[in-house]
Amino acid sequence: MKKNYSYIGISFIILIFGIWAVPKIVDQFSGKELAVIGAVPEFSFTDQHGKTITNSDYEGKVYIAEFFFTTCPSICPIMNRNMVRIQNEFFGNPNLGIASFSIDPEYDTPEVLNDYAESYGITSPDWHLLTGDKAKIYELANAGFNLYVGENSEVEGGFEHSGYFALIDQQGNIRSRIDDNGNPIIYYDGLESEGITMLIEDIEILLK
Repeated sequence: MKKNYSYIGISFIILIFGIWAVPKIVDQFSGKELAVIGAVPEFSFTDQHGKTITNSDYEGKVYIAEFFFTTCPSICPIMNRNMVRIQNEFFGNPNLGIASFSIDPEYDTPEVLNDYAESYGITSPDWHLLTGDKAKIYELANAGFNLYVGENSEVEGGFEHSGYFALIDQQGNIRSRIDDNGNPIIYYDGLESEGITMLIEDIEILLK
């Protein structure tokens, strides 16, 4: 019996040490350096409240960017439900922002964007749904972020775009984690839970 109690005691110590050690291991990985992809070009658009929003409104903040449109029948609802998840994860943190650029700005007026925001539970004052000159939005997406957007009458909804989110740091640089082969992933999958989890982890790294 004495031998059994000793074994149980040793096992208990190992268990306690393991629980203590796990956060230490996690801390080592959470400090991983994120790759710098490039700077976000200057932009100026109008948000859902009729306010002009530029890069300067995000200075000193970590923020996420996406391209979407309110009548999108396919991936946009998934993207923005996932973006709301991120909003809620960091709710009340003034150092995190979100920029959602409409690729159908002729339809997506500030009023339409405001209704859309209310329907999705978008409540963060630092989440701006942006509309404006279509050519400038497309240039920002295709040349600035290298995230393809375009019009296509043959696809459902009439527009094409990716389901990726971009992560931008406090200095306006696009950032991303590096994969197992040493390559930056560049963008985060806004449609899959794994991509959102990765993004949340990397936001936390930049906010530290």
